[in-house]
Amino acid sequence: MRIIVQKFGGSSVASPAQRQQVVKKIISAVQEGYSPVVVVSAMGRKGDPYATDTFIGLVKEITSDYPAREMDILMSCGEIISAAVMVATLRKMGYESCLLTGRDAGIITDKNFGDARIIKVLPQRIFELLQEKKIVVVTGFQGVTEDGDITTLGRGGSDTTACALGVALDAEVIDIYTDVEGIMTADPRIVEDAKLLDTVTYNEICQLAHQGAKVIHPRAVEIAMQKNIPVRVRSTFSDHPGTLVSNLGGGNELGTDIRNDRLVTGITQIPNITQIRILTREVSEPAGLELKIFKAMALAGISVDFINVTPEAVLFTVKEEQAEKAVQILQNMNFIPQVRHGCAKVSVVGAGMAGIPGVMAAIVEALTREGIQILQSSDSHTTIWCLVEREDMERAVRALHQQFKLGQ
Repeated sequence: MRIIVQKFGGSSVASPAQRQQVVKKIISAVQEGYSPVVVVSAMGRKGDPYATDTFIGLVKEITSDYPAREMDILMSCGEIISAAVMVATLRKMGYESCLLTGRDAGIITDKNFGDARIIKVLPQRIFELLQEKKIVVVTGFQGVTEDGDITTLGRGGSDTTACALGVALDAEVIDIYTDVEGIMTADPRIVEDAKLLDTVTYNEICQLAHQGAKVIHPRAVEIAMQKNIPVRVRSTFSDHPGTLVSNLGGGNELGTDIRNDRLVTGITQIPNITQIRILTREVSEPAGLELKIFKAMALAGISVDFINVTPEAVLFTVKEEQAEKAVQILQNMNFIPQVRHGCAKVSVVGAGMAGIPGVMAAIVEALTREGIQILQSSDSHTTIWCLVEREDMERAVRALHQQFKLGQ
């Protein structure tokens, strides 16, 4: 049995016309000899009647103190409605199909309501239905604890559902359908000549997703990596093959020419960041300074990023909405934080840059040419990050995209 997992996002299932396009993709897979497992998100986005954010708003209008367990039950409703409508659409066209919730599909999670992690998948029921030649439609974004409580998987959770099912079912491929044709070298709203990428590695797309690209959730990619199952990011509304995510950087057919790894794959950005600096000389007891700071942030549930620790100072960034809380905590600890609001993180991502000299020099050259100051920088084997002023972010993205000739 050749199994394919097809995930369709909220923008793909929001209207009858869009759902007809979804059905075409499903039927095309059947005609190619696949047994499809279809994962759907809630229909539409905030403001639409069956969108998850709309359901959340219903109870938020009544109370801001709504229990997380009950909120997950509410938030799971959108996917159930979407899956029911998709099954009805398929059956009307003469295709046997059935609906499985996260519980029915055997998706077992931990008890972290609102952002649960999948701990195992028990796919026997899906296998049985596929053997009966039925198209299985699974609600994305949801699972169940071992105690039987409904959970949701956090933003991007339907991607995670699709990849977890792909791994559990040993699928031939996982298709993530959205409203764009694939993964771009940069945000096309910022860079006019952003180019569609034919292939990226798992590592590259994880970095791109973590650093601001929103086409696929990084947790989903990390799951697919477990069995090296190829993931394709495609458009529901075109026949373009999309972007292939795998361990291979390009074609692996017999006789394919050897080509050099591209140096840089893409440029991403994250706005609305605050930089916080604590100078060692301004602390009465500097011993263990970094431990005190990061432990306090962790206990407060504040995620820190862009960390630089030197004998002279501790630097890190937080999201803008968490900045006031972070500063207050530090002041209560008798620290004097230097705070820079209105920053943005610009990232240069590429598996080919590891060990190659001159990449940072090229970044500095491009930003200097535009008169953009680098406030902080850091790097890994596949990514170099630069902190800049928010007002400089889009110019920085364009300058770096041009510097590494990604539009060619």
